[in-house]
Amino acid sequence: MRQTVIRLAATGLLLALAACGGASEESEAPTASSGAFPVSIEHKYGSTTIPAEPKRVVAVGLVEQDALLALGVVPVATTEWFGKKPGAIWPWAQDELGSATPPEVLTDTDGIQVEKVAALRPDLIIGIYSGMTAEEYATLSKIAPVVAAPKGSIDYGVSWQDLTRSVGKAVGRSAQTEEIIKGVEDRFAAERAAHPEFAGASGMMATTWEGYYVYGPDDPRGRLLADLGFTTPAGLADVTGTEFGANLSKERTDLLDVGTIVWLVDAYDTDKAKVQSDPLYGKLKVNTEGRDIYLVSEEQVGAATSFISVLSLPYLLDNLVPQLALAVDGNPATAVQRIS
Repeated sequence: MRQTVIRLAATGLLLALAACGGASEESEAPTASSGAFPVSIEHKYGSTTIPAEPKRVVAVGLVEQDALLALGVVPVATTEWFGKKPGAIWPWAQDELGSATPPEVLTDTDGIQVEKVAALRPDLIIGIYSGMTAEEYATLSKIAPVVAAPKGSIDYGVSWQDLTRSVGKAVGRSAQTEEIIKGVEDRFAAERAAHPEFAGASGMMATTWEGYYVYGPDDPRGRLLADLGFTTPAGLADVTGTEFGANLSKERTDLLDVGTIVWLVDAYDTDKAKVQSDPLYGKLKVNTEGRDIYLVSEEQVGAATSFISVLSLPYLLDNLVPQLALAVDGNPATAVQRIS
């Protein structure tokens, strides 16, 4: 059950073993840049060469569908992370999906469903935001070219920029990719300029999985706050090490006393009350000064906070940044609002 920590709830739909899944949209997808292929992509398991523009893309990573859709490519299959959305497509990506048939949906609760991937006859398999093992990579490579996470990245720790660039290169749309990335990065720059107070504060994200679980600086959630100007709390990287996150011992609860903290919880009222009634956490200034934000993981803002992508980020910035501004001022009178 390797997805439990990274999303708080894992479930999936059974894949229909039909080779036609998504085929009706193939002819409508924009073509790749002239001369883009063949293309070779370096990643943690070596190098993959894609000989021609892929027409049947299967995403075995958990968020790659957003980058594909942003580039005009409808995958034939996606992998369910959480939320049970048709095709594993969230509302922030619906405009890009348009009238296309939603992709088939794979699961990854017990590893990649290799046989179901093979049944879809893909000509490209993308597993960048994933825990793909070397063995899975070798097996999938017998089916089609496989793009794994970049060299040096931890499982589920690739940045949204690197993920989008790898996807864009794989489908022959690198120039379009850079335009899309710049648009989102410009949004971050605008938010930093509008909120210089973020640069003077430390920030972190956490959840209540098996106590207190904190997301590290290499996790996309931690990177979100850093991209907004927040500093990484001293000692956080030591706790998370080479993983995207780690549980805190009660002796290290002091690490939670930061400029602002975003909690991802299962139930708003119940989990918020549980955290704030903890004698160790309750006396921290982050709590007494109202600098903590609680988001329900499967409500849309909470979901976007975990499902970091070029399509979710504009929506997330619109909704989360105002609450961060209320939290970081340390004034309980400017209370953080419940957002969903």
